[in-house]
Amino acid sequence: MSLEQQLLAWCGDAARAGRRMVIGLNGPVGAGKSTLSRWLRQACSDAGVQLAVASIDDAYLPWPARLQAMAGNPFAVNRVPPGSHEPEALLAPIHRWKQDPTALLELPRFDKTLRRGDGDRIEPWRGPAEVLLLEGWFVGCRPLPRQGLEDQLQLRDEFTPEQCRWALRCNEALAAYQPLWAQLNQLVMLWPLCWTSPRRWRFQAEARQRRSGGGWMDPKALNNLVQASLQSLPAELHQRDVLSRADLVRVLDGRRRSVWEGSGSAALHWLDQPQPSVSSSATG
Repeated sequence: MSLEQQLLAWCGDAARAGRRMVIGLNGPVGAGKSTLSRWLRQACSDAGVQLAVASIDDAYLPWPARLQAMAGNPFAVNRVPPGSHEPEALLAPIHRWKQDPTALLELPRFDKTLRRGDGDRIEPWRGPAEVLLLEGWFVGCRPLPRQGLEDQLQLRDEFTPEQCRWALRCNEALAAYQPLWAQLNQLVMLWPLCWTSPRRWRFQAEARQRRSGGGWMDPKALNNLVQASLQSLPAELHQRDVLSRADLVRVLDGRRRSVWEGSGSAALHWLDQPQPSVSSSATG
């Protein structure tokens, strides 16, 4: 059963049982989270299941508070890293929706095209839902022990002292997201074979948007956002921890093609094996 089929089966089973379920979808920028979410929403609709989709980005702090929270970061961004969100803005409505089977779901919304690409909140979405898919690049990430993380960061040449301090700050900020992650009933992960791929994927997506008249970020700002996601929470530390706990994982090559699917624990074992034939395609 493919990842899409498994997701659809989970949604159908939850709807038939009258059990309101939240699926968490973790994946780096450009990995295809939005594409997968659109597919699942349409497939659920065709199957008579009401699926709502939200992003952790929908819970960004309002503009003034976000600027204050992100002040002094080494990437000069005002969103993306942990600490730029208000997790309670998603937690409270999700908790109410799960507790009351008759309640509509109300979700915050964020428009990234406002403020010349800096984005801002817009009117919330409100409607019926039997299942919720919550996606984001660090969904499920937990804070790691500070001393061990600090030791690991100091061994990495690509991290400046300023970036190390920022990563430690982001690690601490993850504590505020844990009550939201506790609402997840299933956890899905899109894992790239090569963690240099997300930057290329995101730039390719922006180029497609520009060709269709929808692009809005200049290359420098886009690169800063990508780097903020890749270096605020190092993948081999924070994301690998999520991978170990994921219910379902899809491993992607450099062209975002699925090269392996299974549970998180099985994915860890598979990834630790030599993959010469697959790795050669990972550069896309």
